[in-house]
Amino acid sequence: MNFQEGTIFAIDKPYRISSFGALAHVRYLISKKIGVKRVKIGHAGTLDPLATGVLILCTGRCTKQIEQLQAHTKEYTATLQLGATTPSFDLEHPIDQNYPTAHITKELIEEKLRCFEGDIMQVPPVFSACMVDGKRAYDMARRGDEVQLKAKPIHIDKIELTDFSPETMQMTIRVVCGKGTYIRSLARDIGEALGSGAHLTALRRTRVGDYRVEDSISYDHFREWLDSMDVKRI
Repeated sequence: MNFQEGTIFAIDKPYRISSFGALAHVRYLISKKIGVKRVKIGHAGTLDPLATGVLILCTGRCTKQIEQLQAHTKEYTATLQLGATTPSFDLEHPIDQNYPTAHITKELIEEKLRCFEGDIMQVPPVFSACMVDGKRAYDMARRGDEVQLKAKPIHIDKIELTDFSPETMQMTIRVVCGKGTYIRSLARDIGEALGSGAHLTALRRTRVGDYRVEDSISYDHFREWLDSMDVKRI
């Protein structure tokens, strides 16, 4: 394996670690292993710190393929809490408003989910890396500045309900989607479609193109994986 020349592999990013933080850890271990100060490396598609799963990493000349890899179909499993919203649409921020849920049934959820399949417009979360006048939206939002983001076209191939608890008002969905889809925004929109509110409590990216989470390298055991590989040193 020649990391300096170029390789592509996927790691299983853990909870509460940013994509950049995961990349930096992997870069340090690879650089130390092959004897360079700083190996060239990038990731194909950011995962939120509170999300887990497939994070594709490219080294060397393979970093030129990042844009192509980002365009691949992605698959997620997501758990939503109905009846409450947060400013970030996930657990990064506390609940800011509660909504009625007594009218929500499994049948209503399945009916509304069908409306999200195909080509739709979606407004990204204000707590996101979207650029607004040359600034990151999340930086502006965390300062308390008003952030206005425009709806963008996205494509959702498939969305299905895999679990629903009327007692806790939690639901789990599987989503197959294209580039630029924010599952946090999808949670917000599903809540609104149900005449209530919703936010993400768990998110896992299970696939990016042909890269599946079950075949990804464990972040916590990356050093052991690296030591087991035949790696070309400088």
